[in-house]
Amino acid sequence: MVEDLDLLISAAEEAGDIALGYSGKIAKSWDKPDGAGPVTEADLAVNAMLKDRLTHARPGYGWISEETADNPERLTRERVFVIDPIDGTRGFAEGSRTWAHALAIVENGVPTTAVVYLPQRELMYVAKAGRGATLNGASIGASGVADPKDADILAARPISDGRHWRGSVPAFTRHYRPSLAYRTALVAQGLFDAIITLRRTWEWDVAAGDLILREAGAVSSDRDGLELRFNNPEPAVAGLVAGGPALHAALVAALDRP
Repeated sequence: MVEDLDLLISAAEEAGDIALGYSGKIAKSWDKPDGAGPVTEADLAVNAMLKDRLTHARPGYGWISEETADNPERLTRERVFVIDPIDGTRGFAEGSRTWAHALAIVENGVPTTAVVYLPQRELMYVAKAGRGATLNGASIGASGVADPKDADILAARPISDGRHWRGSVPAFTRHYRPSLAYRTALVAQGLFDAIITLRRTWEWDVAAGDLILREAGAVSSDRDGLELRFNNPEPAVAGLVAGGPALHAALVAALDRP
């Protein structure tokens, strides 16, 4: 039987082929109800393929996806697929090249296998628990920057609001990329020093990145410094803070509690 990691890599590659067939701006798009953001016909086509392929290959695994109605039966499963068919849908619909397929397998709440794939940039980030993280087959590692004032941090603009911090806002340099999965991968690669997102975050946005970060030597937690756990009754976590061990500790200590 094909290993879980090989299954996810192959499925991600097929997802890329499908998504690229919709050519971004040509894909029909619409807004989901209740302000849940945009979706395109490409998201749904990729989701349908992944659900069919992955659940047929692993019928005992549960399923969580941004584009599938939640089924609480997944809570009874030891292993669960956590999938974002296209992370960065808004950018995809606008013709951006910075969107990703994010695929993870979670076992008893902890990601064990992960892929973040950006087909238009030919970037395949993968990780398997205990085996390290790679980009296109080459090992990657997180930055060793320790002091927030020296750090390049991927975060949305609200992170600069003083109400999120115990004292003054640390003097880091803020950067942004529209795909949250890609942001996690860039930190795992060491091109940026940390990632912070303070809002409640859907599991499919960060499950794959959590494992890739940790296998690259980063520390990853929620905004309170607690270990991220997945396959929750509501499939969400309390934000994400990740970076090298010293930088992660400094950022968590500096953040105010909501």
